[in-house]
Amino acid sequence: MTPPTVTPHYPATTPVAPHGAPEAKAEVKTAEKTNPNPPAPAKAPKGPDWWLMMKAFLTQGKRIASFAPSSRFMARKIIDGIDWATAKNIVELGAGTGPITAEMVKRARPETKIVVIELDPVLCGRLQDRFRGTPNVEVILGDATKFGELLLARGIPKVDHVLSGLPLPSFPAAARDAVLETAAKTIAEGGTFRQLTVMPLIYYKLYRRYFESVRFRFVPFNLPPGGVYVCRGYRGLPTK
Repeated sequence: MTPPTVTPHYPATTPVAPHGAPEAKAEVKTAEKTNPNPPAPAKAPKGPDWWLMMKAFLTQGKRIASFAPSSRFMARKIIDGIDWATAKNIVELGAGTGPITAEMVKRARPETKIVVIELDPVLCGRLQDRFRGTPNVEVILGDATKFGELLLARGIPKVDHVLSGLPLPSFPAAARDAVLETAAKTIAEGGTFRQLTVMPLIYYKLYRRYFESVRFRFVPFNLPPGGVYVCRGYRGLPTK
């Protein structure tokens, strides 16, 4: 998720203001002005999901977390424990071909808004085609390091959970900081940051640098075997 390589830029994300605050409305207008004509996703491609993911992984390397789509076991594990009776907004970063999105759609109420952000135009085209008939899912072609701005532009200052399929350990430190700091400012009280991985427990200490509580859930039935970090209590940016 062979398309042309897109090189993202990693500026710091826009801070998120409290719901209803004047700052939030101002930032919505700013976000709209800075990106009035976002690039269009590629036409929905043909071929199985595993082939699209493999091509994306081979052509884009560290920008793609895995060479294969998440299994249904991984998709179910990353959303395990979400209170669907109360969840209003959920954002997914780096959705690939959408197996996690599909599991959320099965469980979410029609009024629960699911925002999916994918940088790769081909994968985004597949996602938009797949969820075109799902009213509560919006698929955006965009840079996940700017997801705070993308949410504000849609009038969403807070989300209940952030689900990430991004290869954050491979990101430049400034880009990783931007994603996690924005997540901390955007997640509502009681919410979580959930990060999938195909390298079980290797990066546990990395996420502990950012969060007070990090729990790892192993998923053996995945290709390759992996798991999910469920993080709470943002510490702030780690000391350099």
